[in-house]
Amino acid sequence: MTIAQVRDYMVLEVEHLASTDTVGVAIDRLLHSRHHGMPVTDGTGRLIGFVSVKELLRHAHERWLTLNKIIRPGTYTATPETALDDVARIMFRFGLRDLPIIDGQGRLCGVVSNLDIVRSHFERANPAKADTLKQLLTERYHLPFVYHRGLVPIQRLIPTQWKVYEDELEGRRYELERGFAEPLLVVRKGESYILVDGHHRALAAREMGLTQLQAYILSCEEPHEFAEMELGLERLAREHHLQTLDDIEVDRSSHHPLIEVTTQLLRRLETEERPADPARPSV
Repeated sequence: MTIAQVRDYMVLEVEHLASTDTVGVAIDRLLHSRHHGMPVTDGTGRLIGFVSVKELLRHAHERWLTLNKIIRPGTYTATPETALDDVARIMFRFGLRDLPIIDGQGRLCGVVSNLDIVRSHFERANPAKADTLKQLLTERYHLPFVYHRGLVPIQRLIPTQWKVYEDELEGRRYELERGFAEPLLVVRKGESYILVDGHHRALAAREMGLTQLQAYILSCEEPHEFAEMELGLERLAREHHLQTLDDIEVDRSSHHPLIEVTTQLLRRLETEERPADPARPSV
């Protein structure tokens, strides 16, 4: 089994501060970012430390001080070759949101966040779905199937789900903006891709102007015989008049079932925990 490494998930374009930047500059940078701290480098790009919001707050009245006067030298780091699971343990053990990545010369070359760790676990778990679908297709149609990961054009997707939910679309847009979305699951047939899993992701990506998405792509090793068959998924799409993503209904009036169930559970818990009204007779 291939061991996931930091290089597979780290962000290469790292927002960082120079050791000669002032506390005032650092505060202004953080106020206009989504970070809780930033790596600090010297003039050669070598990582010398990490400045946190807490450290900046301590010196907020001394905005003229340079960062090399207030930060503690050194910080937790990893290299691109470090196993991702080891990095996850380090971040969990020390309560880190971000971990700077350095090269052999100690220069800052990337960063890994908690979100990257979570994303990696989603992506590494996802092939199980492809394995299951591969087995089902092989048993059902008595043909050999294989799969690989790659990019699929969104305009060639044939949906098999006729309704999606607006609140879930918003969640998928949020994930895509942060590089968090797991790959789609599709079956290739000719030049088209039958979408098995990931309808909310695909619609959200299209709305954001994306033209391609990562996917696990299942294909038949005997394409000519496969082309003569109609899959149950194709029949489902045909019966619901689904040819492109445009044919999917977006439900803006109700919640995704998962959200609905969670909301109902919260309401029930609130009702159970609410003290009884002494003025109301029991029944």
